[in-house]
Amino acid sequence: MKIRELLTGLVAIAATLMCSPAGAEDSFVAEAKRHTALVSRPNPPWDGPSTGPRARKGKYVIYVSNDQRNGGARGVGLGAAEAAKAIGWNFRLIDGQGTEQGRRDALKQAADLKPDGIILGTVDAQNQAEVIREIAAKGIKIVGWHSAGRPGPISNLPIVTNISTDPVEVGRAAAMYAVADSNGTAGVVIFRGVTPLSTVKANAMIETIRKCQGCSVLQVKTMDLKDTHSAMPQFTALLLQNYGKKWTYSIGINDLYFDAMSPSLIAAAIPGNGYPRNISAGDGSETAFERIRKKRYQIGTVAEPLRLHGWQAVDELNRAFAGEKWSGYTAPVHLITAANITHDGGNQNEYDPDNGYRNIYRKIWGVK
Repeated sequence: MKIRELLTGLVAIAATLMCSPAGAEDSFVAEAKRHTALVSRPNPPWDGPSTGPRARKGKYVIYVSNDQRNGGARGVGLGAAEAAKAIGWNFRLIDGQGTEQGRRDALKQAADLKPDGIILGTVDAQNQAEVIREIAAKGIKIVGWHSAGRPGPISNLPIVTNISTDPVEVGRAAAMYAVADSNGTAGVVIFRGVTPLSTVKANAMIETIRKCQGCSVLQVKTMDLKDTHSAMPQFTALLLQNYGKKWTYSIGINDLYFDAMSPSLIAAAIPGNGYPRNISAGDGSETAFERIRKKRYQIGTVAEPLRLHGWQAVDELNRAFAGEKWSGYTAPVHLITAANITHDGGNQNEYDPDNGYRNIYRKIWGVK
């Protein structure tokens, strides 16, 4: 995209956000518009580590995915596979297939293969605490992705670090977009999951919407991601019946809710660019990017830099193998909208920051 076209797009979104009916704007709405403009800037610069240990040679790592049907877990696995190849390690992926027993079996299978390190892909660390302690007792280093409610080390478990963007800021960014886009009049239904991280996100959404005087939280619905395709169609119809035009925005902790909602909205003859307008607080799935690009039943997603997180997971393991602490890095929040979707991997339907992180990690590791 040419610079002139980019500027035109950004001016257009700024105009949309900044125009409000006379007397309708208050200071919080203005804050929401400024925040939305900030977190949706394209090409955010690299603010992660620039130094660290050289590559530890001959390591074997396994990525244990909670569920490869989840775009987030799948994307991080792809990034980890890329990074493992770059650093010169053997890599394997094991799929827990979305069930508690499947996750437990996958972890035990991984441990039996005697890797040097394991990466957890949305595996709830507290839920699998006993198995994790058994694995760590064998000298296997463990890094989590979305395995706890906050980024960083997990105090009561032998996990090097949990990688994620800050879930409070992710939830806040999604809710602020609803406030900004509605000029402070959003009637919101919030969808939350059952994991600690999803609860943190949802609480941040609720708190943010309640700060907006003209906005309202119509309902908070707890729905496990694995149940979205079976439960959402009927629940969407119920929401339309109960709230009608009062329901103007939905905010979910994951894009999966809107995968399953769209058919019901189509059946109700609601136009793709109409209301309710849907916003996701993660992870930035391929279908979400398509909906945002086509302006059909989703206007934004606070996408995780999934491949970057896979590279970070390998780097954190390399630091642990070298006897060093975790890097301390938490990637900044980034909101994908129709105005910036052609940047940072958006043309490939993913958020992959255009900041040269792959070359930076290669340089840290001393590999080409």
